[in-house]
Amino acid sequence: MLDTHARKYVQPSIDKTASFFLKRGRTADQITVIALFVGLSTSVFYVLGYPFLGVIMLWLSGFLDAVDGTMARHTKTSPFGTVMDITFDRVVEIAMIVAIAFVHPEFTFPLLLLSVSIIVSMTIFLVVGAVSEKAGIKSFYYQAGVAERTEGFLLFSIMLLFPDYLFWSTLLFFVIESFTGIQRFMEAKKILK
Repeated sequence: MLDTHARKYVQPSIDKTASFFLKRGRTADQITVIALFVGLSTSVFYVLGYPFLGVIMLWLSGFLDAVDGTMARHTKTSPFGTVMDITFDRVVEIAMIVAIAFVHPEFTFPLLLLSVSIIVSMTIFLVVGAVSEKAGIKSFYYQAGVAERTEGFLLFSIMLLFPDYLFWSTLLFFVIESFTGIQRFMEAKKILK
């Protein structure tokens, strides 16, 4: 929801950063790989006991994730770049869930539920994008929802920074992600008939 409606407020800084990298000969795929490693450092810092630094790296990786897409649209989008982008986003999320479960094994079950909700919601998102004839500014049809990347980052940040509320924040994330999956499924029923 925030990605869809608030992007216009941060897009100028994304554009400037994309232009900066393009002028220095960097490619969108290179920034995608950098965003992956920055995002993975979130989990490393969390396990090492530096959750605040981990959250900073999480948001930096998200910013770079937006920059690489802008770079691709200013040059030439590549189908493999899209595959890398979506796959690496999930790898970062999985790494965070595994890191949280490592530090707090008592919350493995709610984290498992969260993982399932992300898998189902993303499956719907990807299948609809693959079979839909609609197209947006991205290289596939982008289904908006209540839980998009920014909402996920907000909820992951709460989970990382406030371990006393980890059970409830994880369940909240699960509910929001599940609602988003249902929302996307119902939209798919309308647009794919």
